[in-house]
Amino acid sequence: MFAIIGLALVFGSILFGFTLDHGQVAVLMQTSEFIIIGGAAFGAFLVSNPMSVVTGSIKASLGLLKANPYNEKVYGELLQVLYDVFQKARKDGLVGLEPHIEDPEKSELFKKYPGFRANHHAMDFLCDTLKVLLTGTVEDHHLAEILDLDLERHLEERRAVPGAMAKIGDALPGFGIVAAVLGVVITMNSIGGTAAAIGEKVAAALVGTFLGILLSYGVVNPLSNAIEGRIRSESDYMSCIRTALLAFARGDAPMTCVEFARRNIEPLERPTFSELEALTRKKAA
Repeated sequence: MFAIIGLALVFGSILFGFTLDHGQVAVLMQTSEFIIIGGAAFGAFLVSNPMSVVTGSIKASLGLLKANPYNEKVYGELLQVLYDVFQKARKDGLVGLEPHIEDPEKSELFKKYPGFRANHHAMDFLCDTLKVLLTGTVEDHHLAEILDLDLERHLEERRAVPGAMAKIGDALPGFGIVAAVLGVVITMNSIGGTAAAIGEKVAAALVGTFLGILLSYGVVNPLSNAIEGRIRSESDYMSCIRTALLAFARGDAPMTCVEFARRNIEPLERPTFSELEALTRKKAA
């Protein structure tokens, strides 16, 4: 929602300021400039990135239309999941968790948390780590290395999208200059025409530079930064699970493990300790 509001402010303020000084919006509607800049930018994007990044960019941009999914409610559910899992392991041992982590989609334990079940990366991360602990052959420092490696690789893959968008955003002013230069070439080819006709062609050429700069700093780079922010939120969420798992692996009590996870949450989204106690008492009941 904020992405739509921000883009509306960008274009609205520019167009309002332009018309306020008696500018005509129709002058900015230069189809050829749009084709040159948009086509060249998209072509360069296809050349420099695999199809997974191209489709991922579209999905991530559309995802900005929704609110950030990693809010206080989602973190509250995560803490409940972790507490429930660790309590189950404490009562029945890791062997008691085996049917739940081997087939989490059919697990009655995880069915109570639809939001967490829908996050396949988080579910796989938790269950795969518990499977490793079930073998009983991994030391704490080795487990931390495994978890860090997993999260780093996933983060690297996710950051390919905003990184590619940022690069093409930085290139857009250059494509705008290309469109402007081509406009000047057309203008020079019509140098014998009337002053009004030449003026129109010069204006069209300058629109190319304007569009390249506007799309770069007003659209593509802001979208890239917003997507990067969403990825950071996901990374914080996964780091929360990592912290709880490491505490559980060294033998901490379920409540202590969940408290470590809670402290890993950003203050704005972090449930209070009283809220955590309420959640765990509810699960205990």
